Amino acid sequence: MRKPSTVKIGKNIQKIRKSNGYTQERLAEEIEVSVRYISDIEQDRAKPSYEILIKICNLFNISLDQIFSKYLKVTNNKILEYTLSGYDKLSDEDKKTIEYLIMYFNKNDK
Repeated sequence: MRKPSTVKIGKNIQKIRKSNGYTQERLAEEIEVSVRYISDIEQDRAKPSYEILIKICNLFNISLDQIFSKYLKVTNNKILEYTLSGYDKLSDEDKKTIEYLIMYFNKNDK
């Protein structure tokens, strides 16, 4: 019998953290764990509990499918979701710049 593959979510959590401008230290402080634990999670040396996953999701305003996207049959563009997950925290000026760029590229695609 074939051994099931191990679920590794550390790199996804790291991408989400970085896209929101968080250091490991800041994330650890926000969800009340040690920096070492965050590092171990991101290097897939530790598996976060459900409680920790929920805290991460609530902090970054994401759903669990964004963390487990590699293992789910989901057709959404997860790279785009990771990139946009920090959008709400941007300044109004930066948001307007992004909106302008999207309109510009959409207009030039036609």
